[in-house]
Amino acid sequence: MQMTATKMERRMEIAKLKCTSCQLLLQLHAIKGRVKEYSEQTEGGNHDRRRVLKEFSKLLDDEIEKIVLFMIEQQGMIAARLEDLGKKKAILQDLPLLQEISELREAYREVGLDLVKLLKFVDINANAVRKILKKFDERLGYKFTNYYVSSRSNHPYSQLQQGIGAVVGALSRNLSDIEEREGSYLNIYDQHSLVIPKDPIIDLIKATVDKLTNSTNFLRFLGQHALIAQEDTAGSEVEHIEEDKYHFISLVLNLANTFLYMVNTYIIVPTADDYATSLGAAATVCGVIIGSMAVAQIFSSVYFSAWSNRSYFRPLLFSSVVLLLGNVMYALAYDLDSLAILLIGRLLCGLGSARAVNRRYISDCVPPRIRMQASAAFVSASALGMACGPALAGLLQTNFEVHALTINQDTLPGWVMAFGWLAYLIWLWISFREPALGPGVESFHEGSSTSSSTRYLEQGTLEQGLAEQLLLPYDDGQTGDGEKASTLRPASSAVSAYRLLTPSVKVQLLIYFMLKYAMEILLSESSVVTSYYFGWNTSTVAVFLAVLGLTVLPVNAIVGTYISNMFEDRQILLASEVVLLLGVVLSFRVTGTYTAAQYVCSALLTFVSAEVLEGVNLSLLSQVMSSRLSRGTYNGGLLSTEAGTLARVAADGTITLAGFLGRGALLNATLLPSLLICLASIAATMSTYNSLFY
Repeated sequence: MQMTATKMERRMEIAKLKCTSCQLLLQLHAIKGRVKEYSEQTEGGNHDRRRVLKEFSKLLDDEIEKIVLFMIEQQGMIAARLEDLGKKKAILQDLPLLQEISELREAYREVGLDLVKLLKFVDINANAVRKILKKFDERLGYKFTNYYVSSRSNHPYSQLQQGIGAVVGALSRNLSDIEEREGSYLNIYDQHSLVIPKDPIIDLIKATVDKLTNSTNFLRFLGQHALIAQEDTAGSEVEHIEEDKYHFISLVLNLANTFLYMVNTYIIVPTADDYATSLGAAATVCGVIIGSMAVAQIFSSVYFSAWSNRSYFRPLLFSSVVLLLGNVMYALAYDLDSLAILLIGRLLCGLGSARAVNRRYISDCVPPRIRMQASAAFVSASALGMACGPALAGLLQTNFEVHALTINQDTLPGWVMAFGWLAYLIWLWISFREPALGPGVESFHEGSSTSSSTRYLEQGTLEQGLAEQLLLPYDDGQTGDGEKASTLRPASSAVSAYRLLTPSVKVQLLIYFMLKYAMEILLSESSVVTSYYFGWNTSTVAVFLAVLGLTVLPVNAIVGTYISNMFEDRQILLASEVVLLLGVVLSFRVTGTYTAAQYVCSALLTFVSAEVLEGVNLSLLSQVMSSRLSRGTYNGGLLSTEAGTLARVAADGTITLAGFLGRGALLNATLLPSLLICLASIAATMSTYNSLFY
């Protein structure tokens, strides 16, 4: 009877919380109307800039203060409930009443769920404030976000971190004490925090707090590299993806495709210059040989992304066949003495790039509980493939003939990869299971697949508790006359996707272009530069490139585990750009002898800083881009892939063009564009720095 009364009290409290939170959210939502008023005043020329900034700042300050005070008030109520539960636990301390103990455990879990709902409510408010700031800048042409953030030293919701740790600690200790009564004799303080058995509610609270405070870890940081939308499970108690869509072997096949493709991309880098000279071309034509794959990938990324709306098996099958044929042509070009055949082979390899399919499969067909791990595995497979490609090329040092076919260090990478794709093709045909696509879902989302469409159709269900349907969608889909476009509808064309690119998103894409350009210059010309200045052979170049590739995972482990929790993403972003700039500057040959030590140190500095930059860049990109770019054919992953691919094409073209100046001038001629683009990206970052506070 007492427990029933407690539940009734809790329901009354929740109803009161919903009423109060609804009022706060509606007040915050009403600020949008003021944005329109200020916009109309601006268009009519009847406005005072300082007055507008002052009035709008006061409006935001007042609403933020109400939300913070509301949060503190609710924390106090939760603390009071914990105190009452503690008294009941003390009464039951010496009584072996299993039913009452079970009800007490559920009561503690209900407190935890209410805390999650409260945090979810605050998270939605934080998003609303960020979008209001962005819309104010777009409507009035001011840099109000810069002013508002720079004039307030901390994030508006930093106060929310106070008290949460104490509540979580109380819940953990009491739930652990209840478990102890059921047969465990370990005390929570006698165990290391990593081995303490955690209740699912505690994990749910921790995930919510991490999302709100932007806390991160290695797994999450690595997973962000994939730019795969993660299900917001912090506000939901169930997973909204059908488990029967998930097939482990199919996921492994997607990851294997990613790994093999990256090996295929970089296995020719140490020998491309030698292959070019053997066909009568200049060594610097290696830029065209390496870059031709990227040229084809510009187009393949689009049609593979669209194809994955209807199927996953068929595009993977097509990818394998095309890559098999491309590698065979690459290997046969030597005996046919044809540079054209070699380039066609590499173009076919680029047309077989199915990374868009790999990414979409993880996003749509992997359950939320393991999607972050799958995203991290996707990035790890790419990194390992990047390291294994050059290392494998270094092992293929041989020269013999089989009938009319020449097998040497130039052709063997093609034959090895052709055999690899043949084996993969057979495995794919036997083991891959095509996930079922539900009827009518594709048309709703204009190209998003079933599971992702279902997830967004159920968005209202996911946001339960205090956050449920309290704030009308406020997104970039709102038009100038106040009419709302559906926030569930993804961009249906390249033009509509471009219109969703805010200045912050454009800057992040520029940064991604810059870091990929610098990395491609470094990797693609390494064999030409090192053989000219230091006399390195193919094996030495292969070892050097493999070592560079192997730095990816440990560097990301350090950044994801430590650095990202010590500094803001935007701070790491700017610092990484500066370090990359330093690496590029140190790579120039100024006067005197150009030493291997200078080259290796500058290359490590450039490559490592670019890797760090890529992680925080994609993390920020996922936060500042419109939610409409998180799904559909023209999604954020496709945009970043296209930016990176264009950078690779531009870099490889630069190497070939600079080759006309001679091998002695190649290094400085190719580094100069990297220097200029890096300086431009730093300037652009500074101009949008204060808009990256979320």
